[in-house]
Amino acid sequence: MPSLFRATVLAAALAAALPATAAVDLGAQIPVGPQVKVGKLANGLTWYVQRNGKPEHRVELRLVVKAGSVLEDDDQQGLAHMVEHLAFNGSTHFKKQELISYLQSIGVKFGADVNAYTGLDETVYMLPVPTDRKDNVETAFTVLEDWAHGLTLNADDIDKERAIVLEEARLRKGAAERMQKALAPKLFNGSRYALREPIGKEDVIRNAKPDALRRFYHDWYRPDLMAVIVVGDIDPADAERLVKAHFGGLANPPHERVRAYPDIAARATTEAFVFADDEIPGNAVTIHYPVRFEPITGTYGDYRNKVVNGLATLLLNLRLRELTQQANPPFLGAGANTVPLTAQHKAFMASASLGAGGAAPAIAALEQEQQRVRQFGFTEAELERARKMALSGMERGLKERDTTDSSSYVAEYQRNFLAGESLPGIDAEFRLVQELLPTITVADLNAAARKAFPADAARLIVYAGNTKTGPAPTTAQLLADDAAASHAQVTDHAEKKVAQHLMARPAAPGRIVAETRDETLGLTRLTLSNGVQVILKPTAFRKDQVLLGAKRFGGQTLFDEQDIPNARAASGLAAMMGLKDYAPADLQKMLAGRDAAVTAGLGDYTDEISGHSGSGAEDMETMFQLLWLRFDGVRRDEALYKAYMGSLNEMVRNRAAAPEQRFGEAVADTLYQGHPYELRMPRQEDVDKIDLDRSLALYRRRFASARGMTFIVVGDFDMAAMKPLVAAYLGTLPTPDLPLAYRDVGLRIAKGVVKKEVQAGTEPKSIVSLTFSGPAAWSPAETLRMGALIEVMNLRVNAVLREKLGLIYAGQMGGALLRIPYEHYEISAQLPTGPDKVDPLVAALFAEIDSVKANGPTQAELDKVKANWRQNFMHWQHENNYWVSNLEASLLENTPPSRLLTITDEVEKLTAADVQAAARRYFDKDNYVQVVLQPEAKLKTASIAK
Repeated sequence: MPSLFRATVLAAALAAALPATAAVDLGAQIPVGPQVKVGKLANGLTWYVQRNGKPEHRVELRLVVKAGSVLEDDDQQGLAHMVEHLAFNGSTHFKKQELISYLQSIGVKFGADVNAYTGLDETVYMLPVPTDRKDNVETAFTVLEDWAHGLTLNADDIDKERAIVLEEARLRKGAAERMQKALAPKLFNGSRYALREPIGKEDVIRNAKPDALRRFYHDWYRPDLMAVIVVGDIDPADAERLVKAHFGGLANPPHERVRAYPDIAARATTEAFVFADDEIPGNAVTIHYPVRFEPITGTYGDYRNKVVNGLATLLLNLRLRELTQQANPPFLGAGANTVPLTAQHKAFMASASLGAGGAAPAIAALEQEQQRVRQFGFTEAELERARKMALSGMERGLKERDTTDSSSYVAEYQRNFLAGESLPGIDAEFRLVQELLPTITVADLNAAARKAFPADAARLIVYAGNTKTGPAPTTAQLLADDAAASHAQVTDHAEKKVAQHLMARPAAPGRIVAETRDETLGLTRLTLSNGVQVILKPTAFRKDQVLLGAKRFGGQTLFDEQDIPNARAASGLAAMMGLKDYAPADLQKMLAGRDAAVTAGLGDYTDEISGHSGSGAEDMETMFQLLWLRFDGVRRDEALYKAYMGSLNEMVRNRAAAPEQRFGEAVADTLYQGHPYELRMPRQEDVDKIDLDRSLALYRRRFASARGMTFIVVGDFDMAAMKPLVAAYLGTLPTPDLPLAYRDVGLRIAKGVVKKEVQAGTEPKSIVSLTFSGPAAWSPAETLRMGALIEVMNLRVNAVLREKLGLIYAGQMGGALLRIPYEHYEISAQLPTGPDKVDPLVAALFAEIDSVKANGPTQAELDKVKANWRQNFMHWQHENNYWVSNLEASLLENTPPSRLLTITDEVEKLTAADVQAAARRYFDKDNYVQVVLQPEAKLKTASIAK
């Protein structure tokens, strides 16, 4: 059924089922939809409950508190965040570390699953819980209740946590944090928000009295400032009962403090701010328009304004994007949006990353494009495209409503509680958008734009730049550039007509010459008349989603050493050129409202295709057309090549700015000893070798043929509709001969014990990188044993290096057992810490490695790993991307895909002895690479122009 007809039928069905909105008073409140039940307890606590089956056997719980760092007293700066940390370290029902240990035992991972954050206006606790056992859910509500009013906050736990919080503060240090601190007083214009960064003050974190934390918790963790959100695979009646049982008894404190939202004063005149720092990895300029106090009212009029503003912003961004496709663009990239600064305040911002021309042309382009909108407005053709895109997005949401992740609904209800966003439900919202879009005119969009970025507004122009790439402009220069651009003469936007169709369906489609069926896995394998193989797996995992993937051996390493710079640029250049006769901007217009995309690229050892579409006939056909053109429609555009090279040269100029980037390059150089095929950021000598025609020739050499490709299509489609598309497009791809093997170019990690220290950065920050590697026999079973070892080590990293010793805030180990280009293993650890903690950190990590080698993991540790994997595999097997990626791997590794259904059986057979043996095999203390980042000896300071 064509998508437009389907949308019409869908709209008609909704029209019969839902009350009309055309005659609704725009001042009326939008009612809460039937998908969620919202209530309020007598003590003021708000609750949301919704049954949702995606993912199965899991419920998402949130405790949302309308209390963040802006509410801290002077002696509490940083303590709102510290209270959040301590929520995991002692409460009425869980002693220190008992909570994390319990959650790990039921498959919930600390950090990746259970987590929390503190903002200016809120603190949010996130707890996903498996529902396969009823007591899991009961206990999870006890956890939420403890967070709400049962934290012990004892002095010993507080003192222990100080080191971890200080390590988190250290991790944030750098140019971005320095700029944020310098800019905040200007951005918030003297408001209290400027003085209450959530991470706080280090002297307060070190020295705050325990009573100061308890006072914050007592004052602000109270039911009238809280919401409990429950969404997932749970009976709503049970969820409501648990909310009332666990939170109905909470009481608000007597003489409670007023929860006020500080104001942000209007700026009197346009100002400029310059921040220059030799660790900023690039130069940028941002124009901040006046901050608006705009609480969401939840009315139909409020919603209409949201749609209008969204359409206007979308169209402005499309115009800015077109400017980047010139031979000498005024900026490398640009974007504009209305940004929520706080729960109640918004501001429109337009930003640009700068090229060699600097700030002046970027400011001119930003201001003049906004002036063009103010003076001439948008066009009817632009509005029509924006309507298509908006309606298409809503239609996708409607079709996906039964397979939308619970976390998406949770985020929506959190926004409702914190900011007042309406909750009509996707059915009513689709109907509302359908009725609103035809009433929205170009005049509406123009008025919204003039309100968002008025010509005479007092603005804040911010420049952030790297001192090593040239002098920064002065504030006077920025103001002069902005004033000149704001009053420059502009002409109306020139709207270019574009074709409506990418290509015609091939007149002589290919044929399906063989078909086999795997009933167990739900796979159909097709052989086409041109030799191309296709695997189809229709699913109901996610409505309106179709994924496509293909990999074959090949890749960049097939090319000679002198061609590596061009090979690495080939995929990016081919992608940004557009397709066939259509420039990227034309493609964007042509595909407005369609959900389809395809990329083609060269990996190290593989040629790769990736794509997605909606499940509508038009979307799926568009995806196959894009795929077909990736093989036969590569386009050459000299202007876009010049823009690409300008961007690349600017990136190279700034590549050594960020200490972490310099460290990453040093790690790669130390591991691979400067091997020419080492994967690294391009350097100037690499960029100088990039030639457009040579890069495109290398791309065509691999993608002029589909021979050896097995295309995997997984998702929400009907086989009867899919097969003709496969025959028409995949069956007509060219398939001349080409090499189908990878090439081992001798890229190996250094042997023996290699140690290197890198000095970079002005902050007292260090990073320890440890890499173990060597030859190893590959097998599917051995990949599990190595994976279990890494997971056990990560449990130790958190329990010992973080919680017990306070040496890190965050860090992890990772690794893989690899077959390509030779059978070997790699295990690495990345551990940020302080310069004075490097030696004890390395010693502590090796002590844990020695412990696992000598004694193996505890049974409790192994059980935690298995529990987490069980939960993950249960979830992943209902995701389309899991099947695409694993079927691709199965083909490359020549392993049976049936293993995807039995992997949990293999997990259950893992023993502590297996993990211990893996530790002895892979942690060779005579063969590892250690690279340590240390700060530069001489500290430098950023330059801030007043």
